[in-house]
Amino acid sequence: MSHKIKVSSPLVVLHGDEMAQVAFERILEQFVSRRLDIPLVEIDLSAKQRLLSNGAVVLEAIVALQQHGVGIKNAGMTVNREQLDELLAAHPGIKESELDKLATKSPNGAIRKGIGGNITREDIQFRNIKNTPPVWIGRDIEVDTMEHGGNKDSYNTLSAATGIARLVFVGASGDPVELHRRKLNLGDPYMLATNDYAAVEAWARHFFQRCIDEARDAYVGLKDTVIPGYDGVMRTAIERIYETEFKSQFEAAALAYHYELIDAQAARIVANPPERCLWGVPDNSTGRRLHKLVETLKKYGIPDRKFHVSISRMSAGGGDQYGSFNMPAPEDGIVKVIVDGQEKHARDVKANDPMIFMSNDRIAIRDWILQAFRDASLNDKEVYFGLKREYFEYDEVFSTVINEVREALVADHTEPPSFMIMRPSSQLKKMITDPPRNALYPAQNLDGDIFSDIAAALGGSLATASSIIESKDGTMLYEAPHGTAHDLYLKYLDSNGEVAIFNSSALIYALGNALETLGNRENNAGLVAYSASLKTALIDTVDQGTITGDLKGKTTNPGAENVVDMQGFLDAVEANLKPNG
Repeated sequence: MSHKIKVSSPLVVLHGDEMAQVAFERILEQFVSRRLDIPLVEIDLSAKQRLLSNGAVVLEAIVALQQHGVGIKNAGMTVNREQLDELLAAHPGIKESELDKLATKSPNGAIRKGIGGNITREDIQFRNIKNTPPVWIGRDIEVDTMEHGGNKDSYNTLSAATGIARLVFVGASGDPVELHRRKLNLGDPYMLATNDYAAVEAWARHFFQRCIDEARDAYVGLKDTVIPGYDGVMRTAIERIYETEFKSQFEAAALAYHYELIDAQAARIVANPPERCLWGVPDNSTGRRLHKLVETLKKYGIPDRKFHVSISRMSAGGGDQYGSFNMPAPEDGIVKVIVDGQEKHARDVKANDPMIFMSNDRIAIRDWILQAFRDASLNDKEVYFGLKREYFEYDEVFSTVINEVREALVADHTEPPSFMIMRPSSQLKKMITDPPRNALYPAQNLDGDIFSDIAAALGGSLATASSIIESKDGTMLYEAPHGTAHDLYLKYLDSNGEVAIFNSSALIYALGNALETLGNRENNAGLVAYSASLKTALIDTVDQGTITGDLKGKTTNPGAENVVDMQGFLDAVEANLKPNG
């Protein structure tokens, strides 16, 4: 006779890559297969399978989530150029020119757009994690960004009617070529931004020369995996100049060059700052925000975190940079924005100038703000929005919708939560240096990506945070905010599986949340109790001092710490499960 808990509703399980996947498979075996009689809808979202299926598995995942309503997702690789070349070399029958973008890009944005989901990220409330901030006062870190171009000099406005927006390019031939088109609804914000390729090159030379002159290590951050035709173009130019003009000088001066995705790099620098460096952030909008944060930290430092941080990231509409059309200009010419046959904007571009055209969905914005207010009201949170309204009409629509939602709640006799609207730089500084007791920080897609990684890293580790994607129709997707842990995976492979180092906390917590939702939806008291006991066992394990290496020295009682490998940690969590769990 089976003692497994019977579960009627299917759980959608989205598999990923590398060390995160090794951990995920063991978690499913120990905490699902051994203990639950549950139907699993399993979909392989590994980089290899996305390529082999030409992105079809991403669409399969969206359909499964829409059908079944609850899922858990593991981290998957977002392949860079080198990794894509390796995959293509391993499968010579596949032609890159015939691949759908879902085959090679991150599936995360497509899934969030497909289910209409926004992200809420919060600290896992471990009782004994000591959030000791790094010493920042007087730290010799400078941020260098481009003065012009990009969002700062963009054309951005609101759609005056529902219609079709087209991006058209006119080159030497004089013939207009349509590069992209998309539907805009009344009130949707949209934006065309470009950068001068020669200015990017000039900035790169200035940046690297400044590093040499001031004897600083170089850190450069962009989001080239998500915005390859914009950030990727800039990265290529910057690194070509480094390799051909500055690498030998850096080596002679014993200086280092570091490139990392801007969200991961921001988390690393803020939470574990180098003694001295120059941080290059070519995107001037992001660069200014991070510059203001760094200057504040150098002056005042980071206080001890007394309260947990909660971030809501606007992603349901698939908008902003993450849903953009982006590419380098094919030649010297003119790029135009045309809406329903009427030219709205035109600007000169030169060959290779990175271009980005993006928009957002006003209805999705409203749904997101309602979701943020609902979360805040239910959990007694103060709300702090970050918007750049001074010269971004694009951002002004968010402010307008916030007031509309507030008025609608009041008319419905529902008291809206306390909220403030501030600049994104002020929002970030408040989150890090002056967080109130219980606050929610809603942010747009890219800002939310960066801010949430910073907050999670300062909370102890990316593996000590939970991530929840919630759609308007109630579809729930739970995931860990960390990545695939590529470096740890290489160690695992080199040791033939003997060295398994990975913090599984976030994956275990995500599983507990997913099972809890399933249990509540089918009134399954046994499953609800099991999900609660699983999360409690996780927190108790860390409370007892059994931790993975990334948390060494970060507990309230370092002398009682018992550092174990991944499997040792999973076994300890299992041992802490209640007998009926």
